[in-house]
Amino acid sequence: MSSTPSAEVFALVDGNNFYVSCERVFNPRLEGRPVVVLSNNDGVVVARSNEARALGIDMAIPVFKARGLLRQHKVVVLSSNYTLYGDMSQRMMAVIGQFSPRQEIYSIDESFLDLAGFGHLDLREYGQEIRRRVRAWVGIPTCVGIAPTKTLAKLANHCAKKRPEYDGVCDWSRLHPAQIEQLLSTFPAGDVWGIGHRWGTRLLAMGIRSARDLALADAALLRDRFGVVMERIARELRGISCLGLEEVGADRKQIVSSRSFGRVTQSLEDLQEAVTQYTCRAAEKLRRQAGVCSTLQVFLQTNSYKPEEPQYHPLATVKLAAPTDDSLRLTGAALSGLRRIYRAGFRYIKAGVMFTEIQPGAVRQLQLFGDDAAGRAPGTQTDARARLMVAMDRVNHRTGRGRLRLASAGIRNAWAMKREKMTRAYTTRWDELPVARA
Repeated sequence: MSSTPSAEVFALVDGNNFYVSCERVFNPRLEGRPVVVLSNNDGVVVARSNEARALGIDMAIPVFKARGLLRQHKVVVLSSNYTLYGDMSQRMMAVIGQFSPRQEIYSIDESFLDLAGFGHLDLREYGQEIRRRVRAWVGIPTCVGIAPTKTLAKLANHCAKKRPEYDGVCDWSRLHPAQIEQLLSTFPAGDVWGIGHRWGTRLLAMGIRSARDLALADAALLRDRFGVVMERIARELRGISCLGLEEVGADRKQIVSSRSFGRVTQSLEDLQEAVTQYTCRAAEKLRRQAGVCSTLQVFLQTNSYKPEEPQYHPLATVKLAAPTDDSLRLTGAALSGLRRIYRAGFRYIKAGVMFTEIQPGAVRQLQLFGDDAAGRAPGTQTDARARLMVAMDRVNHRTGRGRLRLASAGIRNAWAMKREKMTRAYTTRWDELPVARA
């Protein structure tokens, strides 16, 4: 397949079975055993070891449907330990970032590197060195895909992971044209990065079944039917780089904090506790990127999987008088929105908060006649609250999330999600550090 060569070179480094691998770092007895990790409230399978996959345990299968299979094969079942996975991800990304001056952290277990200008190196061996260092320093097994575009790097990473002959690293530039033709011809178009199920179905209706079909499709037709994104994907499959590397740490334009409850609730008090906690978590993320927001949304959900029950999925938008990162002000706004949409008699299973209209805190616009309802001078009250937020964040960072919280967050939290099979924090709590015995 002819293409215009790209001067770009990208590497995609991906942690293998990341959640399971994090658990195995601190419990080596899980090596070689079938392991699954469950979603919030221990509802469905969200991660599997290769051994569990070989048993036919599907991703996203509800636990109650897989219970017989799990029991029959003595599969180790664990609750999601997001604190552990997030910390291990930071460690892994820090190690990967040492291999290039430019890095894009794409997800909790995936990172793109810019390897343009590294042509004097054996990139396949360079990929193996990345794998060795991450495994030695963090304990996570990885695979590496190297290619002239980000889309092909994703495809190369898939090959590195699924085909033993690549030994964990696939360098697209080393492949023979016949190999590339064969790989693209056998890779479903719907599985190409950025396509998804809905677009994949539409492509099938047009006779575009494989990645090769998509690469050879008329660019103008793709733009007309799907827009510029699909056209860029097709060009990327031809080796023409259209998607640049996004700098690590790019500020979020929206921040969402939401969880399903461990049990349904009809109580306004339960919902107020949940919304307070979710708002404070979102505010911590907002301060971490030195941002402020001027609009937030609060939403509730009943259980749509029980259509026999009354359904209600409301959303309230609250506009703040001035942009802020203050947990107290944001929580007050969120709770006012919650009270507007709450209706008694419904069985709520989920709540959430979303911050929008986020901007850098350094350019926030204050109120002319005071920063709060009491009409205090803008400087005094804002500075005191800012110091309070810094103190809260430091205490919670050192002693654990939620140790210092707002009173409206409650204490017992009977609604909290179930995680009955969660392992220890290991890396983020002093009382749960691993112990080595000689």
